[in-house]
Amino acid sequence: MKRLRSLPLAPLVLRGVEAFVFRWPVKTPVRTSFGTMRDRPAVFVRATDVDGHIGWGEIWCNFPAVGAEHRARLLASVMAPLLEATEFTGPQQVFAHLSERTAVLALQSGEPGPMAQVIAGIDLALWDLCARRAGLPLWRFLGGESGRIGVYASGINPDQPEAMALAKRDEGYTAFKLKIGFGAERDIANLEAMRLAVGPDAALMVDANQGWSLAQAIEMSARLERFNLGWLEEPLRADRPWSEWQQLKQHTRIPLAGGENVAGLDAFDTALAAQVLGVVQPDAAKWGGISSCWPVIERSLAAGLRFCPHYLGAGIGLLASGHLLAAAGGDGWLEVDANENPLRSTLCGPISGVWNGQVDLGEAPGIGIAPDLAALRAAYPVLD
Repeated sequence: MKRLRSLPLAPLVLRGVEAFVFRWPVKTPVRTSFGTMRDRPAVFVRATDVDGHIGWGEIWCNFPAVGAEHRARLLASVMAPLLEATEFTGPQQVFAHLSERTAVLALQSGEPGPMAQVIAGIDLALWDLCARRAGLPLWRFLGGESGRIGVYASGINPDQPEAMALAKRDEGYTAFKLKIGFGAERDIANLEAMRLAVGPDAALMVDANQGWSLAQAIEMSARLERFNLGWLEEPLRADRPWSEWQQLKQHTRIPLAGGENVAGLDAFDTALAAQVLGVVQPDAAKWGGISSCWPVIERSLAAGLRFCPHYLGAGIGLLASGHLLAAAGGDGWLEVDANENPLRSTLCGPISGVWNGQVDLGEAPGIGIAPDLAALRAAYPVLD
């Protein structure tokens, strides 16, 4: 049973937190079974303590399209006033403080998701700040033993996916994840093309993005068996009872993956107790940050499951997710979006240098990079 070390205490008195919104209009829309992304938004969080130390985080904001600006306003109007000039024992206490103080508001407004996402982004910024202040890379500050992690190319769309897979293979990737849920025949044809392109030994996974009913998932999983898949991700809606996932598991040998749309320790405990997931995928920019994803990771590893953090955003959150994976250890892979997005590729530092399916996060303090806001303002629309 693997037990993670406790997160370090890192006292904090904050001067303030701020959010910055950017958008990149995509050339090729990113398609899922439930919707299409026609631009790539990003909400970056800057946290500053009273001594002038700075840390950076990112808030999940992919859907709906107008959600980025809304989350930035939630940070400015709701969260920031709760943090100024208050002494905290560290990011974990800040996470608990914000969660407790906004719990009723989240219920009253019907917005527990956006509230949790804002808190998660703040948490990521605070851990980055603490690691920079200590002069350590975040993965080492959290107690990790190595900054080297495995990666896989994700978000591969249903239109000629083999071409993108081959391009990513040329960049050094050895593992690939295809989006499915676009009709059985199209999904199967795409998988055949993908497997032929990357070869029989490459790791190949699929993501249905909650696109099927239980009956469809059982039928499709039988047809997917021959592709030797690493996992089948979110075949069912995240709000379906775990008993349906248990029925599906009885009908397939493909490991099931999920967790990006699970929020809260109790919800993750229920998911783990169902014993259906082979791969656990919390998204630290969507819920939990590092402070609350840490116990989820520990419980997952203790149960013998793989921790593969979900992530599909810009470079700041990607780096934070990579450092979290490196700190946790294990045999998981970091999800790296294969689609063009300069808000990711120009801000992800060492993650852009893939060699033989791995990257080395290095020894730079914190997550290793800080966005140049002036340069970003010159290139992309931004809301201050």
